[in-house]
Amino acid sequence: MSRDPRVAGPRPPLGQHEIDAPGRIGEMDPPADHGEERYEGFGRLAGRAAVITGGDSGIGRAVAIAYAREGADVVISYLEEHGDAEDTAELVREAGVRAAIVAGDVGDEAHCRELVRRAVGEMGRLDILVNNAAFQMEHDSILDIPSEEIEYVIRTNLLSHFWMSRAAIPHMRPGSSIINTTSIQSYSPSPTLLHYATTKGAITTFTKALAQELIERGIRVNGVAPGPVWTPLVAMSFPEGKLERFGESSPIGRPAQPAELAPLYVFLASDESRYIVGEIIGITGGRPIS
Repeated sequence: MSRDPRVAGPRPPLGQHEIDAPGRIGEMDPPADHGEERYEGFGRLAGRAAVITGGDSGIGRAVAIAYAREGADVVISYLEEHGDAEDTAELVREAGVRAAIVAGDVGDEAHCRELVRRAVGEMGRLDILVNNAAFQMEHDSILDIPSEEIEYVIRTNLLSHFWMSRAAIPHMRPGSSIINTTSIQSYSPSPTLLHYATTKGAITTFTKALAQELIERGIRVNGVAPGPVWTPLVAMSFPEGKLERFGESSPIGRPAQPAELAPLYVFLASDESRYIVGEIIGITGGRPIS
């Protein structure tokens, strides 16, 4: 019995070759779907302002588009992919809201402070922080991972959550939200992604602990644990042979498109989720996260 394509969807023929870091949207084959053509907003985030790290591509771009079409102004934080960031900002502005782009390394605490300062200065407020920036690279053994790469992954994936949250919290009013992108790797780690999986496990703990502190301020903290998602980060992390099979292990039989994750980030930022605090919600195509 074949699976319903409305659920499983057609698996795209992945012709992708491995691309160079940091990864750019135009190098992906097939292109990713960020919701450019089909996300429809209903004003759930009207009047709010959001900062999204890693907002130039992948999950971050999909969330930026969705937030904009729900009425939020968006600050797009990114490393150095200037063209992708500009394109994302234009999609945000087309929704009739304000967009700003800020390049730099979120693994640097001073940059995170400056990013929040600019966001508050340009948007006048900060209601939503999406800690989403990440880096991964596959290695066969812990013995093969360069020490500097281990440190970079920890700074980018984990310390950025500390630096961004510490900078943002003083500006966030009751009703604000922090949403952290963790991963199924937090629960089912791949040994070849050891440093990445380690940071995602730490983000899960960080989310649950910070949520207990900040609820007294009226700030809700939650996390999203994606499974396989078709993004530039994936295309730069794995060799061509693995890319051709990427996502096959999920029960749904394919990777998610970034657009399929964005509605969950909208829900967690909106008043519709006001009683959800300290949760990690999986969006994995059927693989359990606990």
